[in-house]
Amino acid sequence: MAAEPQGGGALTGRDFPARVFAIVARIPVGRVTTYGWIARAIGEPRAGRMVGWALHASHAHPDLPCHRVINRNGELSGRWHWGDPDLMRHLLEAEGVEFDEQERVDLRRFGWHPEGSDEWRVPSAE
Repeated sequence: MAAEPQGGGALTGRDFPARVFAIVARIPVGRVTTYGWIARAIGEPRAGRMVGWALHASHAHPDLPCHRVINRNGELSGRWHWGDPDLMRHLLEAEGVEFDEQERVDLRRFGWHPEGSDEWRVPSAE
């Protein structure tokens, strides 16, 4: 017997990509969000990887700012989606997003949380 997905939606439902795209369309210029934050915002907290697959299939929606979705470590894990592995970084830099010496984005500074809750904040490294 298959386990039921956690959260309110069905991972295999046709509306899953539409829910992902609706969040991605709201990411402000100069900000980034993560696959996991999107998954939590649509009620599927364990579906970060599925968010990535939905975005990989987003070629029919060239207006979506998919370059603003990065992994939980601030890394550009979707960079090959663009054909040129440097394009994603260039697009983000053109919007004012900065990278550290390890080529990561500081999520405390540039992270955008779809739900707008402080509970989503990345803990500061002290």
